[in-house]
Amino acid sequence: MLVHSRRARWAVWTVFFALFLPLFALPLLVIVAASFATGWSGVLPSGATLAHYQDLARGDSLDALITSLLTALAASVLALVAGTWAALAAERLPRRVRRIVDGLFLLPVAVPSVAVGLSLLVAFSQPPVLLNGTRQIVIVAHTVLVTAFAHQSVSAALARLDPAYEQSAAGLGARPGYVLRRVKLPLLLPSLTAAAGLCFALSMGELSATMMIYPPDWMPLPVQIFATTDRGALFAGAALAVVLMAATLLVLLAVSRIRTRASYR
Repeated sequence: MLVHSRRARWAVWTVFFALFLPLFALPLLVIVAASFATGWSGVLPSGATLAHYQDLARGDSLDALITSLLTALAASVLALVAGTWAALAAERLPRRVRRIVDGLFLLPVAVPSVAVGLSLLVAFSQPPVLLNGTRQIVIVAHTVLVTAFAHQSVSAALARLDPAYEQSAAGLGARPGYVLRRVKLPLLLPSLTAAAGLCFALSMGELSATMMIYPPDWMPLPVQIFATTDRGALFAGAALAVVLMAATLLVLLAVSRIRTRASYR
């Protein structure tokens, strides 16, 4: 640690927990408690029950969870492919051109996601590319919103990559395609898995743009959480939020294990 004194370390940890617990941990714990509650007459929810989770298996919530998982998986893969390809292509460009490319990829996250959803709704509402009312437009919107993070993650990893590996392979007669597949991409694998996990988590929680473009037969779980709480079913919405958090964390834990193995290799 940067702080060597024991008293200073205790002070740092005290400040950390004083900020972390009320700002981050406590709201999440309240949501978890509300998902098992039947009433909320005091400071905290009361009345333990599993009815909200039992209702999830019988309603449309399972379909919404599967929809979110499939959307996040497709958007993460597309964003990782597009972001990695763009980062590799921009690596050889002049610095000014590279900054322009970075700015173009950052544009969707620099503007409100509602504007991104509206732009896609207008752009793809007429032939020849008619996506309005289809599930594909939801995947496209999520891909547009998360590609910037994949591109930035891979670009940062490329900047830290030692060019000696690539130069040694090229000096031994390896072709550029072989160097890319067998040298560069394996070295980038930890950053690729981290970018995939980040894109997946962001896609799982995306709401604003999705609210504008989702069709009735492709409703992700965040939209259902909003609709449930908007009807006043706070405890059922809390249970849906807990399921969303749990599914996202499980996938991120699996991705982190892959990243750890890739880093070890």
